[in-house]
Amino acid sequence: MAIDEWMPTLNTQKIALEQVFTNLISNAIKHHPSQAGKIKISATEAPEFYYFGVTDNGSGIAPEHQERIFGIFQTLSSRDRNENTGIGLSIVKKIVESQGGTIELESQVGKGTTFSFSWRK
Repeated sequence: MAIDEWMPTLNTQKIALEQVFTNLISNAIKHHPSQAGKIKISATEAPEFYYFGVTDNGSGIAPEHQERIFGIFQTLSSRDRNENTGIGLSIVKKIVESQGGTIELESQVGKGTTFSFSWRK
């Protein structure tokens, strides 16, 4: 795992932000097709928000599935293949939005996924 040299110091709800990162990182690990996966965490600063990215080099998410992954109980792989409840990303979205931020994903099949979210300063 690689983390950018610069990361902000925040005065925020620790447990909420921790849960967002925990869910995004664990999803990247859980859904990677090999043991040699890479994850990068990045941050940038804007006047009112910090923008964070969690990028993996996994299988990616097909465009036709990208809208539904934030829905509760939605999972792209069968539950017998991966232990997955399908609520992690819906929780992430709810937490980020409750803090006044947004979350989006950029993904290409075979080239990985980046989840980007904003967090109010």
